[in-house]
Amino acid sequence: MEIVQYEHPALRWKSKSIVQIDARLHKLVRQMFDLMYEAKGIGLAANQVGLPYRFFIVNVTSDPDENGEEFVFINPEIVHRKGSVEGEEGCLSLPELYGQVRRADDVVVDAFGLDGNGFQMKLTELPARVIQHETDHLDGTLFIDRMSETGRREIEPRLLDFQAYFRRQQAAGVIPSDEEIQQQLCELEQKL
Repeated sequence: MEIVQYEHPALRWKSKSIVQIDARLHKLVRQMFDLMYEAKGIGLAANQVGLPYRFFIVNVTSDPDENGEEFVFINPEIVHRKGSVEGEEGCLSLPELYGQVRRADDVVVDAFGLDGNGFQMKLTELPARVIQHETDHLDGTLFIDRMSETGRREIEPRLLDFQAYFRRQQAAGVIPSDEEIQQQLCELEQKL
């Protein structure tokens, strides 16, 4: 398992809802936390590791020793948004690229945990931003899609570099073609 980078097709894939919480999902979640900590991240969505499943993980401390701050959101749905604030965001799938994004300041999210029980969380500030960012991932939306037109123009050269690198990796056979990746994602959906 690895974190895929822009412009991997999984990042634009609309994730499929989880229908069963089993040992396989528990193992995937643990592997994702390990990857996230290794990359110094605070959130990671399943499609960022090439999985078309509707869940993400969060630990806003980014500290593996703070496992009480580890949260898993399965089939999350933001049911309430309030306020508006602009702040800087980055993404593990777009390393070292940052931009200003306007988000709701307060959110309420409904989700299921790894225990299979539903829960609701009211979040503000950074945790609210992370939840919105990761939920967007599950719908195939990236933070760059939410930037202002001016902000997006400023980072366009970096995005072109990411695209060129990804295509060179495909041409070299390091990464499968878009069609092969899409086929893999469809097959993974069938395993739910």
